[in-house]
Amino acid sequence: MKLKVIDLDISSGSTPVAIMNESDARKLDAHFGDRISIRKGQKRAVAIIDVCPNKRIVPSGKIALFKEVISKLKCKPSDYIEISLEKKPDSVMMIKKKLDGAVLSDSEIRQIVSDIVENKLSDSEISYFIGACYIKPLTFQEIVSLTKAMVETGDTIAFEPPVFDIHCIGGVAGNRTTPIVVPIVAEAGLVIPKTSSRAITSPAGTADTIEVIAPVSFGISEIKEIVKKTGACLVWGGDVSLAPADDKIIRLEYPLGIDSQSQLLASIIAKKKSVSATHILIDIPVGKGSKMESMGKAKALREQFIKIGKALNINFEIMLSDGSQPIGNGFGAVLEMRDVLRILSNSTSQPTDLREKSLKMAGLMLEMSKKVKRGQGYALAKEILQSGRAMQKFRQIIEAQGGKVPKEEELKLSKFSYIFCAYNTGRIVHIDSALISQICRLAGTPRDKAAGIYMHKHVDESVNVGEPLMTLYSSSREKLSEAIELLKNVGFSTVVIK
Repeated sequence: MKLKVIDLDISSGSTPVAIMNESDARKLDAHFGDRISIRKGQKRAVAIIDVCPNKRIVPSGKIALFKEVISKLKCKPSDYIEISLEKKPDSVMMIKKKLDGAVLSDSEIRQIVSDIVENKLSDSEISYFIGACYIKPLTFQEIVSLTKAMVETGDTIAFEPPVFDIHCIGGVAGNRTTPIVVPIVAEAGLVIPKTSSRAITSPAGTADTIEVIAPVSFGISEIKEIVKKTGACLVWGGDVSLAPADDKIIRLEYPLGIDSQSQLLASIIAKKKSVSATHILIDIPVGKGSKMESMGKAKALREQFIKIGKALNINFEIMLSDGSQPIGNGFGAVLEMRDVLRILSNSTSQPTDLREKSLKMAGLMLEMSKKVKRGQGYALAKEILQSGRAMQKFRQIIEAQGGKVPKEEELKLSKFSYIFCAYNTGRIVHIDSALISQICRLAGTPRDKAAGIYMHKHVDESVNVGEPLMTLYSSSREKLSEAIELLKNVGFSTVVIK
């Protein structure tokens, strides 16, 4: 069948898509979600079809193509292209096999991941794979296979071992330890090429926070040059194709809040393996409101990391930390960078919880490196921080990335603000990280880097009625009003006073 091209000039996002008129689809015996082979001369593309009954939008004899197909075929409006039905990829049947509860082989998982990366699977098909792994958790060998496949189907950055990295599994607002730990351990001589993510559900990700003072988007050769100069980097992983299948899976997990343990393990380890990491510190926050609410589950996850690490020649150190409340004073990119600068400059107004956690993490990494004996890492990390050497290294890293370290007070907050005060006298027994994140995002984070929440009080502190608990910031009066409305509705649950 030959059809005339309509260029929609719209991107589908990833999977190639074409829209056919209903009568043409009927002649081809094609249905919504089927695949078609599209040829123009020697060029060929496979697209998933949508069927349009409206002849004014897609007339009979024409086919509307999204940007991905237009780009691959190098065709233009009014070109004629050849259409034929295409069979589904074998990986679709492998996904069905997993839905039925079967254990997949290494080659089957490799095929599924490869097809995800090459845009051969639709979002719905990938979602079924995610659902299957959630309902029927992967075996140990399946997790190893998934991790390897994610690494092998993306780019890798080669560094001479040993290479160090850190990761927190998330679920706690603030907790901006990375920009503090990285310069401490880099100053001690460890190589730590840190690639970080942007916020998905939190007020800010590490990349969002660093972007307040420096560029974070770099290619592989640029990252290697920064690490060569400074021993470290603090960059966004999204500009390099490290474990790209993972990025697609995360995007589809988000709407339902699915975060299966097997995919979490593969996701984290694949990203670290892609930057040649040989020694990794994993922070698992434990407590009410975090991803790991029970110590039993946290310890089980710890054992999984260690077991998979042995299979992939990676040394893991696992830290089980307090995840029952937010860490730090500020939540939102600028506010979190203010916390970081206060700690690195040894300010009297630094958040002590974030400082202590960062020193503990840095100390464990120094012990992993054998720079010091077990039990002596914290003291060395503290000396590097208090001497100002950590700030010097941080400045070196930021300048190598084309940025500049400002004074903390030079980082301006949003112009609209609201102070939420204690609703009774007593002691704070709980602060809910998830609600803090929801309120911040209504205020405009992470896009509005100057928005967020500054906490004046923390768990176990005493407060009097009417005393400020937190200040909410937003660059938009409307967004601030929405955030205030939510805060007023859930304030008793956000900060529990007894």
